[in-house]
Amino acid sequence: MAGSSFGTLFRVTTFGESHGPAVGCIVDGCPAGIPFDLAQIQHDLDRRRPGQSKLTTQRKEGDEVEVLSGIFEGFTTGTPIAMQVRNTDQRSKDYSELKDLFRPSHADFTYHTKYGPGRDWRGGGRASYREAIGRVAAGAVARQLLTHWHSIEIVGYVLQVADIRGDINQATVTQELVEAEITRCPDPSASSKMIAAIEQARRDGDSLGGIVECIVRNVPVGLGEPVFDKLTASLAHALMSLPATRGFEIGEGFGAASMCGTTHNDAFEQRDGKIRTRTNHSGGIQGGISNGEDIILRVAFKPTATIHAAQETVTINGQPTTFQAKGRHDPCVLPRAVAAVEAMTLLVLADHALMQRAVFSPPSPLPPPSR
Repeated sequence: MAGSSFGTLFRVTTFGESHGPAVGCIVDGCPAGIPFDLAQIQHDLDRRRPGQSKLTTQRKEGDEVEVLSGIFEGFTTGTPIAMQVRNTDQRSKDYSELKDLFRPSHADFTYHTKYGPGRDWRGGGRASYREAIGRVAAGAVARQLLTHWHSIEIVGYVLQVADIRGDINQATVTQELVEAEITRCPDPSASSKMIAAIEQARRDGDSLGGIVECIVRNVPVGLGEPVFDKLTASLAHALMSLPATRGFEIGEGFGAASMCGTTHNDAFEQRDGKIRTRTNHSGGIQGGISNGEDIILRVAFKPTATIHAAQETVTINGQPTTFQAKGRHDPCVLPRAVAAVEAMTLLVLADHALMQRAVFSPPSPLPPPSR
């Protein structure tokens, strides 16, 4: 299938289907000599895996990652890094009726029309959120590269579920605070309301959407290319490629449309020996290039398409029918989507960091292998 690769210099290809033997990724372009921490890869995958709390699908997958190539004695070798996670808890029989009908708002109809009757209908095939395993594993490699080169820090969290919005301090939020809540919303009061809303949606056979917000700190100035490869454009491309996404914004985002220039403009000042902006309405990117301030972005997710309530649809022959989903599904994808949002953001930043070093000689030599 075309369209399964992402990136220019730091290039990632994902493979596998929800109910196939395994899913995973190949990372090509990661420089040699980067310290590789397998525990960090597994940690990020654990944040995405199913069955981690009462709010997620109860599919029981350990999601244990296997590294097949590209690593030697704890360091990257500069050759392709291949990683896979084996599927161990498929229940394909729960999806047997999907051979003959199209789930409302799912990818069944469009995949069937584009690829023909040979599509893998089990669990959604490549359209399943299980495909994101490869993204998250690759993003964890990018995280280690960016930490090694620039000390970049990223924190994603659930900002909103349905109409419940958290009150979160962007300057002080940490991953520890995020992981303390099963919703991954670091506002305990809002998190409690989100839990109640998600559990009610599950009881009703329904689902909920929401918003993931992501903060990236210690971003160097200069990432991003003019015109078509702006950092904002690359981030939008990456994040809108995630399943169930319906919107992307950075800084004030759509809110900027109702602001005046005198309010939205970020004044420059000298602070701590560096040129900084007094405010950060731009979200850390100006002219499509990072300005050294925190990158602040948000991604909107629609309600999960597969729900347990009865819905009207048609068969592959166009005959009206009623469909009621079986199997194990997330009533809200937001808690597990945080890891994927972070991963795609990291992949973009790693790719642009490599492009920056390819075009402009760095002020000092590249870090030697940390051996």
